[in-house]
Amino acid sequence: MAYKRNRAINLPAPYLKRVWIEPSRITDREAYPFCLPLLRDEFELTFNKAITIIVGENGTGKSTLLEGIAVLAGYDEAGGGKGYMPVDHSKALEKMGGTLSTALRASWLPKITNGWFFRAESFFSVARYLDEAAIGTPGPPPPDFLSHSHGEGFLRFFEERCQRQGIFIFDEPESALSPSRQIEFLKLMRRMDEIGHCQIIMATHSPVLMAYPNATLLRLTKYGLEPVTVRETDHYKVLREFCDDPDGFVQAAIEE
Repeated sequence: MAYKRNRAINLPAPYLKRVWIEPSRITDREAYPFCLPLLRDEFELTFNKAITIIVGENGTGKSTLLEGIAVLAGYDEAGGGKGYMPVDHSKALEKMGGTLSTALRASWLPKITNGWFFRAESFFSVARYLDEAAIGTPGPPPPDFLSHSHGEGFLRFFEERCQRQGIFIFDEPESALSPSRQIEFLKLMRRMDEIGHCQIIMATHSPVLMAYPNATLLRLTKYGLEPVTVRETDHYKVLREFCDDPDGFVQAAIEE
């Protein structure tokens, strides 16, 4: 369905309905990221709700998957919004997941051109890009995200950028957030959810964030993605054991 760019639409989220692998587009199965066990020929991810949360251990491919989806949606793999290029990739050594987008196909209803891709690792680069881009332009002064603490800068950024219509991809937004600030982020998610025109795809290690009600919670392992409840995640189980006996838990962990 064609529509004018940046024009608001009346359909509720989710807008991205499904992503899947097109095996014929993969030229080298041994190369990253296509060597990840997750990315078998039959890989498919369906979005049935406005908020999808992905959990899993480090190295399973959460960030890679989000980077691939972000590039497919039109964002730079380092983060930012449509048309932003906050990082110079010409001399980059880090292997990122944007290449995955070359083999991904997507089903939209309709395709949304607005939104944001947030990566904790590149937040300062994106924030500096936004501050510099606003200098000398008419309107309010630059947002100056970097004058705040790490966590406060995150929250101010989320509040300003993440309630418009669009698709918002968050890669571990809890990285700089204290437990109380994670509660504030939950409240922001609720506002985005209630607005009805925000789709969220998020990877997190935080049991607090993964407990958001009425979200699709998926666990990523080398075998693929599967529905899971918060209490079934390793993150929750470890946190529960710690809360039950902090001293005993830490002592046992460091003696293993």
